[in-house]
Amino acid sequence: MSILLGLTGSIATGKSTTAKIFAEAGVPVWDADEAVHRLYARGGEAVEPIEGAFTDVVTDGAVDRERLRDQLEKDPAAFDRLNSIVHPLVQDDRKAFIKRHDERVLLFDIPLLFETKAETAFYKVVLTTIDAQEQRRRVVSRRSMSEDQLELILGRQIPDREKRKRADYVIETWSMVHVRRRVKDILDEVSKDA
Repeated sequence: MSILLGLTGSIATGKSTTAKIFAEAGVPVWDADEAVHRLYARGGEAVEPIEGAFTDVVTDGAVDRERLRDQLEKDPAAFDRLNSIVHPLVQDDRKAFIKRHDERVLLFDIPLLFETKAETAFYKVVLTTIDAQEQRRRVVSRRSMSEDQLELILGRQIPDREKRKRADYVIETWSMVHVRRRVKDILDEVSKDA
C-alpha cells in the first residue's frame, strides 16, 4: 500500500514547483487543479451540473472559468453551491489515481486541503509557505490577477500561521536548493515508515 502525502499551500507559495520536485524524485503527483480543468472541459463530468446551477457559464460545451469567476465574485455564497458539485467529482478522480498507481509514495497537490478538511485522507501533510510580502510580489509578477482577486482567494483560505500548526512538514520556498533538500528529507523520512 502506498504512502499518501498531501501537499498544500496558499497561492504563489511555490506549491506547483515543489510538486514538480517530488515528481522528479519519482513520486507520482495528482493535481487537484488539473482534475478540475478536466472536469470543466468539453465532455467533463462537471459541465452539465454546473450549467444547471449557474447561468451562462458554459460556452461550447465547457465551463468558462472567467464567467464562473465573475459570478462567484458577485455572490460568495455560490462557492458552496459550486463545491457541492465539484468536490465529489474531484474525490472520485483522486480515488481513480490511487487505483492506477502502486508506487511507495504518492503526492496529492490540493490547494484547499485544510479548508476542505481533506487532511485526514493523508499519512502526512506538506505545506509550502513564503512570507506575505514575497507572496504578493509573486502574484503581481504573474500579471494575471488583480489585488481584489488575490484578496478574494486569500479570504477563502485558512491563514498561513494556522496551516503551519496543522502541517506535518513545512517547506519555505525562498530557495530551490532548500526546497530540493526538504523534499529529499521528507521522502527519506516517510520511506522509513513504509
